[in-house]
Amino acid sequence: MLTAVRTDIGRIRAVNEDRALVTPDLNGLVFAIVADGMGGHQAGDTASQMAVELIHEGLQQVQPDASEEERKLLLHEAIQSANRQIYEVSRSRQQFSGMGTTVVALLATEQSLTIANIGDSRAYLRRNDKLIRLTEDHSLVYELMKSGQLTAEEAENHPRRNVLTRALGTDPDVEADICVHNWEPGDIILVCSDGLSTMATDTTLLRVLQGDGDLGQIADSLILTALEAGGDDNITVVLLKNAPGDTESKG
Repeated sequence: MLTAVRTDIGRIRAVNEDRALVTPDLNGLVFAIVADGMGGHQAGDTASQMAVELIHEGLQQVQPDASEEERKLLLHEAIQSANRQIYEVSRSRQQFSGMGTTVVALLATEQSLTIANIGDSRAYLRRNDKLIRLTEDHSLVYELMKSGQLTAEEAENHPRRNVLTRALGTDPDVEADICVHNWEPGDIILVCSDGLSTMATDTTLLRVLQGDGDLGQIADSLILTALEAGGDDNITVVLLKNAPGDTESKG
């Protein structure tokens, strides 16, 4: 399996509150996570860093032959534990009050993906000439879209498009969406913060993902695409390519 990780502060923000990690061999599985913190300087980056570290730590006991249900349960428990710990820190220290983070975390074998998400960071699957979104945003505008109160075009420019309906660490309990998807040799998984997804249409993302170059170069191109479109937020990209027998990592 091939992997690549890139993050960029963007053109506007003073601090990068995004965090990402890929572990190519976590007891025989691939682990990847993207977290986009919120709560201002120090609080947002503390929340996202805690999420990455705690969820990774919570998955250390995963077994290579774990069933889909076992992987789902492990992700659920790791996320619940991380949520409680981030919430307690936010309550106990004034400078961290109200902090939280999005999260997309996944465990991958060569056949399947177990994905958990909270917030508006996303996971996509590129298969041949199609781009399929694997996660649903937990945001105000997405809820308004689902209920028919907003069109997709209206949602893109809505003044409250960054308002989340669910985040890690802002409440004592939170529920992650957890799903399982099959993937095939040649497929690419894109996990990203909204600094990419709000700057590029699905058509643009697909075009870049189909581009020439290795996975690291494609990740660089995705970052550049967001920067050229304005780069008004932190931008983070994780790519996984189903390439059996290949474990090359690109940063």
